[in-house]
Amino acid sequence: MRLQAIDILEQYWNYTSFKPLQKEIIDAVLEHEDVFGLLPTGGGKSLCFQVPAMIQDGICIVVSPLIALMKDQVRALNQKGIKALCLSSGISYSDLDALLDNCIYGNYKFLYLSPERLQQELVQDRIKQMPVNLIAVDEAHCISQWGNDFRPAYKNIQVLRQLIPHVNCIALTASANEEVVEDVISELDLFQPKIFKQSFERTNLAYMAYNVEDKNYMLESILKKYSASSIVYVRNRKSTIEISNQLNSKGISATFYHGGLPTKEKDQRQNDWMTNQKQVMVATNAFGMGIDKPDVKTVIHMNLPESLETYFQEAGRAGRNGEKAFAVVLKNNNDIPLLKKQFLSTLPTVDDIKLIYRKLNNYFQIPYGEGEQSTFELNFNQFCHTYQLNGILAYNALQLLDRTSIISLSREFSNKTKIQFLVSNEILFPYMDRHPDLGIPVKTILRTYGGIFEQETKINTLKLAEKASIGENRFIEILKKLEVDGIISLQLKSTDIQVTFIQPREDDKTINRIIPIIQQQNDLKNKQVNDMISYIENDELCKSIQLLSYFGEENLNACGICSVCIKKSSKPPISLEEVNEAILAYLGKKEANSRELLLKIPFQEKELKQSLKALLEQGLITITIKNTYKLNQ
Repeated sequence: MRLQAIDILEQYWNYTSFKPLQKEIIDAVLEHEDVFGLLPTGGGKSLCFQVPAMIQDGICIVVSPLIALMKDQVRALNQKGIKALCLSSGISYSDLDALLDNCIYGNYKFLYLSPERLQQELVQDRIKQMPVNLIAVDEAHCISQWGNDFRPAYKNIQVLRQLIPHVNCIALTASANEEVVEDVISELDLFQPKIFKQSFERTNLAYMAYNVEDKNYMLESILKKYSASSIVYVRNRKSTIEISNQLNSKGISATFYHGGLPTKEKDQRQNDWMTNQKQVMVATNAFGMGIDKPDVKTVIHMNLPESLETYFQEAGRAGRNGEKAFAVVLKNNNDIPLLKKQFLSTLPTVDDIKLIYRKLNNYFQIPYGEGEQSTFELNFNQFCHTYQLNGILAYNALQLLDRTSIISLSREFSNKTKIQFLVSNEILFPYMDRHPDLGIPVKTILRTYGGIFEQETKINTLKLAEKASIGENRFIEILKKLEVDGIISLQLKSTDIQVTFIQPREDDKTINRIIPIIQQQNDLKNKQVNDMISYIENDELCKSIQLLSYFGEENLNACGICSVCIKKSSKPPISLEEVNEAILAYLGKKEANSRELLLKIPFQEKELKQSLKALLEQGLITITIKNTYKLNQ
């Protein structure tokens, strides 16, 4: 007798009930229907294909663009005793041949692969021989040119429908509006699909946006008020270390996470946070995918996210246990110009793409009409330096060439140069006194990278050499000496990216084929950034309504708990005289700085500042040398 879905859920995942829509989706899959599932972050998308695949004989093919997530899911399945494998990059032809044989004859239940793999003739031939029971497309929005993170290679998934036309398909995403849904259904050729769309409304999650001058102080205040599990998202790796250290110095238990950490260290830090040994995880957006921690109380963004899709997904990691939770964005006057500079001013134009593609071919001396499937190791910094390219613009251009399958970038091939100082300042500075020629290079490193005493840190040797006004070769010699003398640990790498040219070199002709994609993606990025800005600046409409409307939901009611709703439901505006009286009454007891007053007196920061200014002008209070306020006697 065939096991029921609930039996599989209990046996392998130790759950006794399904989340909303999971059972309905699974039943539709088992009835061999094509299915489109739109579930919010935390909705349990993976089980929607894993459970029915376990019930049926044969193997499920899972297509995903996220290599790290595929590996995590395969590892998790294997730990449950379920046979699964992932065709990641860097596999030799003979190993690939053996792995595909295992899928045919080895009773494997899941084969995870990237859409690029579907271009390989060997893979296509073996798939036709496999007992496939289901095609699962994760992050399905990537197949739509209107979707967040569009990847043209995702269109290769159509090949699967042709190779095994009798097998039904399930497409899953947590990020799609109506236009994207229609596009995905068309591109995947889903036949009369059953569409399951769970409302994105989170009645327990309060969306907050605060304009503050001192973000760090506000962050500390929130985390002390709600001393429960939290995620703090920041823009770069350096900030993860700095803010984590700052929180620990204030008595708030924190750790940090970013993509540059070794796998073992990532796992340890993640485990410390998952088991509540650390209250706060300070992280870049490399953290969170596939994480299911129900008791996250607050998710705080210290910088503006690049899109509402990104923000909604990251914010949605709070409050999955159904209890009241908070998603907070801290902003100031610098954030919007910074967001535009980071994500719009560095968008590569068609001419930029043509230039960088041509320079890349010249760099490796690839003749016209050749280079297909040739692989090279690229020192990215040296490449940019050779042709005087803007690093961010060049990187974005290479990423676009990667996503459009002109080239393939492998960032797992090798890491950049890493160093860590092994000695304390008490030893380091006397050492520099004894070696004055090393002083400027060492100080340049210390001023450029934070946290370099606490952990191994990736460094840009070319950039540091230029700052220190010496050649890169000389700078590397200095690093080697510091290593020999026991001052630093050193992992020296000459390359940070492996590049494979997928198409032969045809210069402008190659790029002309993807011009519509370049222009459409640039337009989409502009729209996403501007939509994010509109969300942040709109203090009149309920934040929850703004987000849900963006994802196509209608007939919405105000949440009553977001920053906009709370402001509207608050008491009438307080007069300046009331604030003055409260401040004078408090200062009559003791001196206080503005932060203490803000905590002790229940008024807004703007009101407090206006009142303090007025009281100073009237001579009723004065500022001490300790930068506190006191009554004038």
